[in-house]
Amino acid sequence: MSAASSSVPEVRPAGLPPAPASAGAPRAVVFGCAGPVLSDAERAFFRAARPLGFILFRRNIERPEQVARLTADLRAAIGRRDAPVLIDQEGGRVARLRPPHWPEFPPARRFGEAWERDPERAVEAVRANSRLLADLLLPLGITVDCLPVLDVPVPGSHDVIGDRAYSENPIAVAQLGLAAAEGLLEGGVLPVVKHLPGHGRAGVDSHRELPTVAASEAELTAHDFAPFRALRYMPLGMTAHVRYLDLDATRPATLSPVVLGEFVRDRIGFAGLLFSDDLSMEALPGAIEDRAAGAVAAGCDVALHCNGDFDEMRRVADAVPEMGRHALRRWQIAEDMRRRSRRPAVTDRLAEWRDMMLLSG
Repeated sequence: MSAASSSVPEVRPAGLPPAPASAGAPRAVVFGCAGPVLSDAERAFFRAARPLGFILFRRNIERPEQVARLTADLRAAIGRRDAPVLIDQEGGRVARLRPPHWPEFPPARRFGEAWERDPERAVEAVRANSRLLADLLLPLGITVDCLPVLDVPVPGSHDVIGDRAYSENPIAVAQLGLAAAEGLLEGGVLPVVKHLPGHGRAGVDSHRELPTVAASEAELTAHDFAPFRALRYMPLGMTAHVRYLDLDATRPATLSPVVLGEFVRDRIGFAGLLFSDDLSMEALPGAIEDRAAGAVAAGCDVALHCNGDFDEMRRVADAVPEMGRHALRRWQIAEDMRRRSRRPAVTDRLAEWRDMMLLSG
C-alpha cells in the first residue's frame, strides 16, 4: 500500500485473555520518584502502595548504569519484574535521556516534513527512528515510551505541542504515528498514543492552565480524532487535559466520563489501557487526590502522578483503587503484544539509514 494512501493499516490484538484474579491487583496508578536513587522511604511506600509501575524524568537520570539500577530497584520494591517503567523520549525538546550518554533524536515534525517530500521514505525513517529508541530504552529497563504524539495542530495553537506533532495533516500523522508505534513494538517497548482525543487545538499550555477548545463535534471527529481512530487498537493511550465545549462544556477530557466513554471508547474506538496525563499539571482543578479519584471514575484505567512529591503520592494512593478486571485485561494484552512483537534488528546501521531517508529529497 502506498504511504500516501488515506487507508491506514490497523494493529488488532488477539482474543482477550482470561482476566487475572483481582486479589492483590496493582493499584491503578503510575508514580514518579524524587531522584536518581530510590530512598528507603520511597521503597517502603511503593511496597505498600503497589502501583502498576513508574515513570522517569530528567531528575532521575544521570548515566546508563545508574538508570538500569534504578529501574531494577523500582521493580524490586513492589516485587513485580514485569512492572512497566515509562519515559517521555519523543526526540527534540521532549527527551529525558540526553547527551553525552545518549544521542539526540529529531523532533516528530522532521518526519512530517519528510513525508511531504516522500511519504514512503518518511514512514520507513520514523519506523527506524523508533526502533533506535527502543534499542536505547530496553537495556535500561524502560519498557514504555510515551510516543507517538497523534495530536494535529491547527494555526494559532499553543507551542506546547508544536514540533512534537508530525504534521497538520491527519493522514500524515496517522501513517507516521503507526510506523513509530510499530518500531517501538519491534524493539520490545510499548508505545503510548497521546493525547486522546486530541490536544492540537489547545491555545494555552496545559501544564499551566486548562485549554478550552470550541471546535464543533463534527470538526473534531473529521480532523482531530482521525489519527486516533487509525491507531485505536494500539495497546496504551494517554488522555488530554483539555476541555472540549461541544463534547463536555464543564470538565476536561481526563475527568469527563462523557469524553472518555462516548468519544474515546465508543466513537474513536480506542481499545487499549488508558492512562491519564500527569495529575500534577495545573490544567486540572481540585486537590491532587480528587484529580486522581476523578480520573479513574471518569474512565482512566491508570492515574499518572509524575512529580515524585511524597505527600502527594500518599494522598493519591489513598484515593485510587486497585486496577479493575477490565483494566487488568487491557494491561495483560499490552504486555502480550510487547513480547510477541519483538524481533531482531534488521541492521546495525539504523541511524545512518534513518538520516539518509530524512535528508533525501
